[in-house]
Amino acid sequence: MPDQRRTIRPDFATKPTLDGELVTLRPINVDDLPALLPMLKDPEVARLTGSHATDFDDERLRAWYATRADQDDRLDLAVVERATGRCVGEIVLNQWDEGNESCNFRVAFVPEAVGRGLGTEAARLTVGYGFEKLGLHRIWLEVYAFNPRARRSYEKVGFVAEGVLRDALLWEGERVDATVMSILAPEWARHRGRPAVPAGTAVTAGGRR
Repeated sequence: MPDQRRTIRPDFATKPTLDGELVTLRPINVDDLPALLPMLKDPEVARLTGSHATDFDDERLRAWYATRADQDDRLDLAVVERATGRCVGEIVLNQWDEGNESCNFRVAFVPEAVGRGLGTEAARLTVGYGFEKLGLHRIWLEVYAFNPRARRSYEKVGFVAEGVLRDALLWEGERVDATVMSILAPEWARHRGRPAVPAGTAVTAGGRR
């Protein structure tokens, strides 16, 4: 029987505020730029995310963040640490595929916020919103082989490894594999971001070459 796709368009225009125990996610805006500049210009963040350009022009960055609230095909949220009230990162659902009801997921943090559980909670909040409010069927991401910490965090939320993009990134003369990971709506409905055994063992990404 053919898949009966829904006809209601996801409401990306509404930018939510999502509260967890450690973080609050809220609409990102240009006033967050000073707090995010250390992340945007950090060489290690650039390496882990495979971003070759770090010489961002401040005016272009201001224009970018000033228009995030106007986008009706993606969701850009600031990650605010509740204990301090500081913006410590950004989290995004983008690359919306209308025909297949899917989005890409990405997240990045200022260096001092890494490794403290903030990313795992922020991911649960965002992915849950994507499935439960936006009605997505699939949320996917790519993680590079030299970023095992991020992969473990994604597995805790329920992302499952699907396959390897070999030599997907050329970084400082070395070829690096990327693993494609995803969560499907029926999987989320079962575990709501807390799988009994972290998924992700289906495929193991190759090492850095």
